[in-house]
Amino acid sequence: MKKTELALIGAGNRGADTYGEYVYAHSQNVRFTAVAEPNKTKRNEFADKHNIPFENRFNSWEGLFSKPKLADAALICTMDNMHNKPAEAALKKGYHVLLEKPMSNNLRECYEIAGFEQKYKKILMICHVLRYTPFWSTIKQIIQEGRIGRVISIVHNENVGHWHQAHSFVRGNWRNSKTSSPMILAKCCHDMDLLRWIADSKCEKISSFGNLTFFKKENAPKGSADRCIDCPVESECTYSALKLYLGEKTNWPASVISADKSLEARIEALKTGPYGKCAFKCDNNVVDHQVVNMEFENEVTVAFTMCAFSKQVTRTIKIMGTEGEIRGHHEDCEIEIKHFGTDKNETISIIPKNAQGHGGGDWGLMEDFIKQVKAGKPGGLTSAKVSLESHVMSFAAEQSRLSNKVIFLNKFKS
Repeated sequence: MKKTELALIGAGNRGADTYGEYVYAHSQNVRFTAVAEPNKTKRNEFADKHNIPFENRFNSWEGLFSKPKLADAALICTMDNMHNKPAEAALKKGYHVLLEKPMSNNLRECYEIAGFEQKYKKILMICHVLRYTPFWSTIKQIIQEGRIGRVISIVHNENVGHWHQAHSFVRGNWRNSKTSSPMILAKCCHDMDLLRWIADSKCEKISSFGNLTFFKKENAPKGSADRCIDCPVESECTYSALKLYLGEKTNWPASVISADKSLEARIEALKTGPYGKCAFKCDNNVVDHQVVNMEFENEVTVAFTMCAFSKQVTRTIKIMGTEGEIRGHHEDCEIEIKHFGTDKNETISIIPKNAQGHGGGDWGLMEDFIKQVKAGKPGGLTSAKVSLESHVMSFAAEQSRLSNKVIFLNKFKS
């Protein structure tokens, strides 16, 4: 059987670590035949691992797509504001496409991308991986089976994790909405997608509040330096870059700060790069806590909270129905069902098929995408058309936060 061939656009940490590792582990069925990545070290490291010939290693997506078709599908893993053009170029060339979320940090471009699937008659999937986790798919199944009756209200928390916030949204690529996306889109479009899926209805109206409260200059420890490596109070600081990046483990997040993972290279990165800056003296502007209230057309109400200040990096949820309630903890992979009018309670422990990212969702998404590519027709859970709705919800929530107004989705869309 012919292997499914892939081209990777952007061999950064997620492109290489997530999709690269899946392909490496399933090399009997799928392989990479081309890569485009501006960083020469990352490009060649990825290409060497996957035996990609030198003539199929490109420093730009434009170079890759200027050549005759080199694979069955393309994985677009560029930054948020660089999705539109390479996605269209790939589809126009005849590639099926797996596109990283968010689709774009521009709402008009999201609508444009959602139209590409029909325009070019190719598979276009968005990486809303949580639908593919055993945890969330089990919750969806419980609801579909009617085991808690009709869903009435949902309380959902995105517990970002204090160190994860500092890594990705204070020092990292998603720290500033002017160069990436607002927090509610960059991080929480996953949650908007889950809530739309669970509520099983279109969102009608949204209100939101939130701020950047802690990670700013006035909260820096007394006597702190601009960089952790020079800081006299570094050892006492929870958000020390030395503690996070200079340990024995060189996988994510330490793998992000330098293509060379040696201790010497990581120390140099902290001396010169953004990940070595004091977490209170960066150019970040995205919120570190935000709440969103939603009402759906079927009258389901949702209270969503995103907060940086948690010990675990996880999601927790409570779903209240007319016949019972569900409580879920993603990181612990545990779901509890309480039935009304009886002492009957159920506890379900979820064991993911694999231990890879997002509770098995990353590999679950890849399996489904490869299956679709082999069949040559769409059929997954996260098509661009489906994903557009949760993106609109994210943009509407940010508009509400900034304007201090309730946003009506039908009016907002128009």
